[in-house]
Amino acid sequence: MTTADKWTDAVTIERQGFRISVPDSWWEFDLRPESRDDSIRRMVDERVQGQPEMAEHRDVITSFLRRQAREAWDSGAVYCGCMAQSFGGGPPITASVTVSVIGARTSSGEALPTDPASIAAQLGTRTARKEGDAWREVSTVEIKDVGVAARTRGIEDIPVPGDTRHVRAVLMQTFIPVPDDDARAVALVSGSSQVLDLADSFFDVFDAITSTFRFI
Repeated sequence: MTTADKWTDAVTIERQGFRISVPDSWWEFDLRPESRDDSIRRMVDERVQGQPEMAEHRDVITSFLRRQAREAWDSGAVYCGCMAQSFGGGPPITASVTVSVIGARTSSGEALPTDPASIAAQLGTRTARKEGDAWREVSTVEIKDVGVAARTRGIEDIPVPGDTRHVRAVLMQTFIPVPDDDARAVALVSGSSQVLDLADSFFDVFDAITSTFRFI
């Protein structure tokens, strides 16, 4: 894992009004329910063919990618990129980055403020009372050629879509106002991993990926 300025190979993805870059070793696939399983199967086959050492982790990686695709689709994401790499023969290290465009309105349709300071003020912090507790920091960050955005980062309990369970994960979310006063929307870039021991490294990776976000 590395930061964007050290990536030797990256791929830039363009979607509905934005682009973002990730290391070319990450996985991207069709999120649509009717085609995603076949897309993931073919991608895993191609990766295993090129990297035979991944064969023993085929089932774990396939299960992870299918779960991330399902959760990304259910949450309304328009892009999902995943990392699933094995280092030194151990189990794969996994992470994902999703991009969603969400309306800044209440359930009754009332417009909410989209300026970063107001968004940050609505996001609650959480302090860990003891080691191992969940926690969250809230701040604002400057993204080149985009501007200021609100951000959370921490170790959080994330609800599983369509379930009552939660999973604990490294989580960074950056709320980037869409540059259109009529849109009343934000682009939400979310990076997450359940490998808690690598939290600091993943915060660097998620920050580096988010720093490449641009509106088209």
